[in-house]
Amino acid sequence: MNPESRPEISVRKEQEKTTLVLSGDWTTQSLADLPETGSYDSSAHLEIDCSELGRIDSVGALAILTLAPEVTKSEGLPENLTRLFELVDAATQGADVPRADRQRLHIRLGKTVYQAGEALRTSARFLGKLEVSLVRSIVHPSRIRPVALASSIQKAGLESLPLTAIMTFFIGAVVALIGSDLLEQLGASELVVELVGISVLREFGVLIPAILLAGRSASTFAAQIGAMRMNQETEAMQVMGIDLFDALVLPRFLSLLITMPLLSVIAMIAGLAGGLVVSWGIMGVSPILFVERLESAVDIRHFWVGMAKVPVLAAVIAIAGCRHGLAVKGDVEQLGSRVTVAVVQALFAIIFLDAAFAILFNVFGI
Repeated sequence: MNPESRPEISVRKEQEKTTLVLSGDWTTQSLADLPETGSYDSSAHLEIDCSELGRIDSVGALAILTLAPEVTKSEGLPENLTRLFELVDAATQGADVPRADRQRLHIRLGKTVYQAGEALRTSARFLGKLEVSLVRSIVHPSRIRPVALASSIQKAGLESLPLTAIMTFFIGAVVALIGSDLLEQLGASELVVELVGISVLREFGVLIPAILLAGRSASTFAAQIGAMRMNQETEAMQVMGIDLFDALVLPRFLSLLITMPLLSVIAMIAGLAGGLVVSWGIMGVSPILFVERLESAVDIRHFWVGMAKVPVLAAVIAIAGCRHGLAVKGDVEQLGSRVTVAVVQALFAIIFLDAAFAILFNVFGI
């Protein structure tokens, strides 16, 4: 590495023109040895002679601009020096990045509508390909990959069992606790069993596992498939003649269809257990009385109403995660964005469909 040479500056006057002659290295380390310049009129237009200039960095450019602010207008400077002086001068002047022109409302509205249409078209194509893959697997079961399916079942469903059970247990306990206080004021504290049973079987026993899977499985599916897209593994699979939907999408889709009913049943049992514990500890309702009243007062149709929503919610979660994973184009930032969008869309779809089911069942009196 060459040692730093001492910066030099001299003033050359020719008739009415004053020229600053720069030589040596103008860097952060060498500027401590910068000598004082000769006398010159700083208000006059100065020419800069950089023919003998060595190395220079931004600190050296700032020092030169301090000596001669008009250096950016000098003629005959090399292009790289001119660009450096312009950048440093803009930074010292606090020049802001020019604001992007704000588009008019109708243009932004048109782009939003177009993007929504493209999203619907992409979703329709994805659903069509998934249906084709599902029908082919039903006709030819050998197309199903048991190892990938078993792995997805374990990661997507079985590993979520403890968390699902704990959450629904406490939710059932909270429902019983709040309901007991309210019903006791109304003189109908014995109805807490019906409150816990109906709310857990129809809503919480299905909604909580779906929300957990949306945050856990949808993000996992999008991240796994998106990472494969970034590493060009999906292109390699296509070159080898492997169908992406058969290998990546269908096992994850089937795994949620298989595991979510199990999670929902476990969640319902845990939620009822939480309500039983609170009813026993606070209201003195024995477990035997709680179970007997649950069997007699809560109809079995509430269980089937909750379970009827399970396949739809499982399909929505799997589709959201896999679709956005396949949409990754190879950018790390886009991978994170797609994972976030997959989770948000899955959660929105779960809440929307749950409300739609509630309205539909209410209309039919179920």
